[in-house]
Amino acid sequence: MTVTPASSTPTGATNQPDAMKQLSGNFSTFLTLLTTQLKNQDPTSPMDSNQFTQQLVMYSQVEQQITSNDNLKTLIAQGTSNAATLAAGYLGKKVSVTTGNASLSGGAANWTYNLSGNAATTQLSVTNASGKTVFTTTGQTTSGNSSFAWDGKDNNGNQLPDGTYKLTVTAADAAGNDIKASVASAGTVGQIDMTVSPPKLVVGGMEVDLSDIAAVAN
Repeated sequence: MTVTPASSTPTGATNQPDAMKQLSGNFSTFLTLLTTQLKNQDPTSPMDSNQFTQQLVMYSQVEQQITSNDNLKTLIAQGTSNAATLAAGYLGKKVSVTTGNASLSGGAANWTYNLSGNAATTQLSVTNASGKTVFTTTGQTTSGNSSFAWDGKDNNGNQLPDGTYKLTVTAADAAGNDIKASVASAGTVGQIDMTVSPPKLVVGGMEVDLSDIAAVAN
């Protein structure tokens, strides 16, 4: 069981200290110019103070924005850390995945599917990561849960490589009306991929979002 570490520097992160340093330098230059202008202004025609006020307000707004960005970055980092902690709790646990995906490993992939009612016809289709249908067969027609074990061979008998495959179940009654079907697979979480945000669980050879987990067992 392993955890793949994330990069210490988030992609696209703004260098907040440099931004604040640049703002401070610009503000100092502004004050120097302002002081020089005030010292050399014509007493009979003083400069308009409204312009100075507007510039001071602008600097204040920019400073507040930089601070807000920094606080937002801190919140994002805390959220990522919490997600990583939550994901790590799944290591070694058996989980149920509801996306229809399953990991083909060593020539074996397993799914369960549920029909909301009795069907006249049920077709099972397995697609690869590219969305290409690689295997089709008929399935159970009775309502409730059924299982499907696939040996990883296509309809021509060729053994397909290990990887992530998706099962789609299409069922209809005698009148041709669709029967609702749901598909799930199960596997043990062996790794946590923290190079992405939010972290993903690695079940067999496939990556799974935390939101796609329907059940957890020891």
